Amino acid sequence: MNAGDRVRVERGDVTHEGVLMPSTTESELVVKLEGGYNVGVDREAATVDVLDTDVYAVGTAGDTESGSEVAFDDDLPTVALISTGGTIASTVDYRTGAVTAQFDAEDVLRAVPDLAGRANYRGRVVANILSENMTSDVWQELAEAVREEVEAGADGVVVMHGTDTMQYTASALAFMLDTPVPVVFTGSQRSADRPSSDNVMNAVCAVEAATADCAEVMVCMHAGSSDDRCALHRGTRVRKNHTSRRDAFETVGAEPLGHVDYDAASAEESGAVTFHADHTARGENDLRLAAELNDDVELLKFTPGMDAQRLERLAGVDGLVIEGTGLGHVHTDLVSTLDEMVDDGTVVAMTSACIEGRVCDRVYDTGRDLLDAGVVEAEDTLPETAYVKLMWALANRDDPAATMGESLAGEATDRSTPWQA
Repeated sequence: MNAGDRVRVERGDVTHEGVLMPSTTESELVVKLEGGYNVGVDREAATVDVLDTDVYAVGTAGDTESGSEVAFDDDLPTVALISTGGTIASTVDYRTGAVTAQFDAEDVLRAVPDLAGRANYRGRVVANILSENMTSDVWQELAEAVREEVEAGADGVVVMHGTDTMQYTASALAFMLDTPVPVVFTGSQRSADRPSSDNVMNAVCAVEAATADCAEVMVCMHAGSSDDRCALHRGTRVRKNHTSRRDAFETVGAEPLGHVDYDAASAEESGAVTFHADHTARGENDLRLAAELNDDVELLKFTPGMDAQRLERLAGVDGLVIEGTGLGHVHTDLVSTLDEMVDDGTVVAMTSACIEGRVCDRVYDTGRDLLDAGVVEAEDTLPETAYVKLMWALANRDDPAATMGESLAGEATDRSTPWQA
């Protein structure tokens, strides 16, 4: 009897059927019921029958510490499933009652049996952390892992990631990696032990997207509050806009790249994935990795009355992204300090605190003064994306300041137009 088996548990006159989950204690069994709830059962007080071991088993781990493989079917595409941790790869610690990141990639397959039969899976763990603990070093390890999986023949890559910092990591990979296949980030807002968990639908839709005709870094998450479809967001244009809603992620300033119809995906029908916007086609790019990053970059949000000392404490950094007001402004008293920083070699890029629209420092005097000081406009790039982009540009481009005004991975649009869903 192993985690992932379908079991019937009888204790007295109560019978439970479900999937046997990993347990943190020797004395209890944990069973996931059909409704999504988990139930803990005293092993000594229960009789357990294994109903099925084939459907939910995911294969035997290989000999390497970083990866595992599942038996292959030549008729199916190959998807590399990379785990970094987060809620989608989390379970409840029954000792503390807290949600902890402790599943590896194979455990995700056991926990989401709906993934079986959709693809051949190669699983590997890059990190096992909650996303607030993500670092640029892990971004680089992840980018290298994706490169290795694509080189080894993966038809697509799904990255399991915590939602809180997913937009940063997706942006990082979009800049570091030219990919000929889809690289799809997914996660869940609610852990697998909750009936309202979004982990199954997001994972299934992400695998569908990973086998589609697209060669971009995308984020696949619920498109609405219902379990009907997932949106596919470009990795450099997506933002988490709600703390707990299942449809927390939105493409800013445009329509999502596409959607995955969950009913069609569940029925394994063709046409489950639909693209609405221009995107890079599968095979259009050659595989290339430029994973170097410069960590000496700061992201500063301007607030009314900000003292110049806030900026002076950042003197000497290699890069600074400012989240300015409206069209991209700060208090006029700060312009001279920014001028000195640029003269000393700091690349300073301006973004806007507004959710949509682009910076334009040629309209008002303050903006013109900022341009004269050498501050560069980051167009309509999101502040978080601009922060990651500047880390990459400083390490990989001869003129990182000019690079901040270019669009490398769809992070800046050609022109801003009003858009409504």
